Amino acid sequence: MNEEMVRDTLRNTLKVQRAMRDLTQADLAALAGITRRSVNAIETGRMVPSVLLALKLARALGVTVETVFALEGSGSAVAASESAT
Repeated sequence: MNEEMVRDTLRNTLKVQRAMRDLTQADLAALAGITRRSVNAIETGRMVPSVLLALKLARALGVTVETVFALEGSGSAVAASESAT
């Protein structure tokens, strides 16, 4: 793992997206087929969702995964410039 990857963080707007749709954590959990505790753990940053779980949450909210989760940090700029070449 290179040093830039260590500094990357996951931006998580799950709580905002959920609130915009007037959903409770229990509502979103039911729509995504997960537990309310999992929704809470993701919203508070105690848990990073798997790709499958991120897709389920995004689908339940009717948005793209990138709307809910995004990679931020110095490593993301490096990765973006490397993939463009």
